[in-house]
Amino acid sequence: MATTNDLKNGIVLRIDGQLWTVVEFQHVKPGKGGAFVRTKLKNVLSGKVVDRTFNAGIKVETANVDKRDMQYLYKDGDDFVFMDTDTFDQLNVPAATVGDAANFMLESQTALVATNEGVPLYVELPPSVVLEVTYTEPGLQGDRSSAGTKPATLETGYEIQVPLFLEANTKVKVDTRDGSYLGRVND
Repeated sequence: MATTNDLKNGIVLRIDGQLWTVVEFQHVKPGKGGAFVRTKLKNVLSGKVVDRTFNAGIKVETANVDKRDMQYLYKDGDDFVFMDTDTFDQLNVPAATVGDAANFMLESQTALVATNEGVPLYVELPPSVVLEVTYTEPGLQGDRSSAGTKPATLETGYEIQVPLFLEANTKVKVDTRDGSYLGRVND
């Protein structure tokens, strides 16, 4: 338990049985009446953002979220199996929890896995990853009808838009937040 005076960005609260991360907070002391804390909270599981106001000094329940670097091992049915690199414990994370991160994960890649009481909450990848293009159509010189990009399939099976000059077996840097092409990587 903590009071509203202890709130800071990034702290996780348990409100009505759900986990919420504090995105923003502001202590307000109006000239008349009691002080209060205005917060912006983000639901850890759904990503929904809400504004919530608390009276100053009231108790709020904090949740212990354990964030660890884990290595992705393999896919087991609908679950993704991760291994804690310190204790070598394995953790099955459902595909719904992994979400879009699955489009950019290769075996033996490291990711940040957040858990609460042993239950996986989300998987966070680095802002960009390097992946190999396994298939793309050959680009034709002078073909600019598609604004200079063409579809390319990555080694994870995910398809992104790349410049026309790229060929198969080229390593590219991809933004894990929106799946955009960031550049070519030379070995």
